[in-house]
Parts: sequence; C-alpha cells; structure tokens
Amino acid sequence: MSTGSSYPNERTSGGPLWRISEGIADFGAVVIRMIEGLGDITLFAWSAILWMFSRLPRRDTLINNMYAIGVQSLPVVAIIGAFTGMVLAVQSFTQFRNFGLETQLGGMINKSMFRELGPVLAATMLAGRVGSAMAAELGTMRVTEQIDALSAMGANPIHYLVVPRFLSCLLLIPSLTIMAIFMGVIGGAFYCVQFLGIDYHHYSTNSQRFVENWDLFYGVAKSVVFGAVIGIISCYRGFNCLPGAEGVGRAATTAFVYSFVSIIILDLLLSIVLDHIYLAIWPVAPSLFGG
Repeated sequence: MSTGSSYPNERTSGGPLWRISEGIADFGAVVIRMIEGLGDITLFAWSAILWMFSRLPRRDTLINNMYAIGVQSLPVVAIIGAFTGMVLAVQSFTQFRNFGLETQLGGMINKSMFRELGPVLAATMLAGRVGSAMAAELGTMRVTEQIDALSAMGANPIHYLVVPRFLSCLLLIPSLTIMAIFMGVIGGAFYCVQFLGIDYHHYSTNSQRFVENWDLFYGVAKSVVFGAVIGIISCYRGFNCLPGAEGVGRAATTAFVYSFVSIIILDLLLSIVLDHIYLAIWPVAPSLFGG
C-alpha cells in the first residue's frame, strides 16, 4: 500500500521528479506544436502556389491589392530610406575621418543600403503596415464566417483571398526595396555633401567604384523571398484566427512578429548563400580601402 501511494503523494506535493517530468512534457508539447504549425503553414503555402499557377485571380481584385500594398506604402518607405541613409552618414563620419577616409563614406552607405538595409527596411515596413492589416482583415472574415460563406458558394477561399495578396507582396516588394535603396543613397549623399563638407566628385566616384550590379541583385533577390514569406504568414494567421476581437488582434500581432523573425533569419541564410555564389563567380571583390 505504501509503495502504491508514494507516487501520487509525490505528484500532489510537487516533488523534484514530478517537476522535471512536467518540464520535459511541456517542452515536448511546445516542440510538437511548432512542428505541427510548420507543417500546416507549409501545406497552406503549397495550396496557394498551386492555385496561383492553375488559375490567376481576377484582375480587379489583384489591382486593388497591388495598390494597397505597393502604391500606398511608397511614401513611408521613401521617408524611412532617406533618413536611414542620413543616419548612416552621421554615425560613420567620425570613424572614417579618423582614418582620413571621408570620401570613402559613400561606398559604405551605398553598400549597406543595397545589400542589407534596403531589403530589410522594405520588408519590415511591409510586414508592419500590410501584413498586420491582411491578417486582421482575413481574421475578421473568419470570425464573421465570410470565409465559410465563400466555401458554401463554391468559391475557393485560398484562390479568392490568399492568391491576390500573396502575388501582390511577391511582385511589389522589389519596387519598394528599390525605392528604399534609392532614397537611402540620395539621403546619404545629400547629408555628406551639404552638411559634412565631403567633395561630391570623390564621393560619387568612390561610390560607383565600390558598388556593383550584383549588389542590386543581392538586395532584390532577398526582397522577393521576404515578400513571399510575409504574404504566406500574414494570410495564414488570418485564416487561423481565434474567435472574437481578441483573436483578430492576436492574429495581427503574431503575423508581424513571425514575419519579422523570419525576415531576420532568412536575411542571414540568404546572405551566406549569395556571398558563396558571388565568391564562386568573382573570387576577388572590390575593397573599400584598396585601389
């Protein structure tokens, strides 16, 4: 009897073995939920891609989504890009001046905007402004049973709701990235020449010598992947929204958080892959401090 009752007493008293087993069980449950969620979103993305290639969405629906995602985001992206270029100039000028390399400042600013800051800023802006809005909109449609009504009428919700948003994110984020890069380059050059007194001829010459066509491809290639991930994650969170106003708000928040984390992780992975490709094609890269 005493042997049979010792384990229940340890469970109710919260003994060390019970706490360890509960911690392991909780960790295992988290891992299982992560794997299930990854599989679910993979199937969701595969379904959207199949519908995208099998039948294009209606033109008016696609144009409306493109306008909301791309055109309305351009002013904010332009402002953020311009001031980011100026901030880079302010933060880097003192360090470059200590080595007598003020005229090389343009190469650093442009390289940073082309490769990293341009695509990441555009993707973060898209995730915050558009991704959250898409998740909230689709979440509201899920809560009010509009998605179920589409299915009842014979329309596929993924083709009608997800594919236009996914295509808009995929096709227009390169334009937003190029705008962010362009404004960052203009903003950095304007501040360096007008406020820091750097000679424009040397600034522009070093900028053109250091930045290559590959850098533009580098940033645009990243942005395409970022746009696809933002579109899928935002639509997925909206489709799987919990009931009520709290569920809609949580869907919008988690859409941005998951998108931003994915952007940072993919930025690292894509940088490694693209750098290896570049070094395999062009073993010698131009140096900021060399001739």
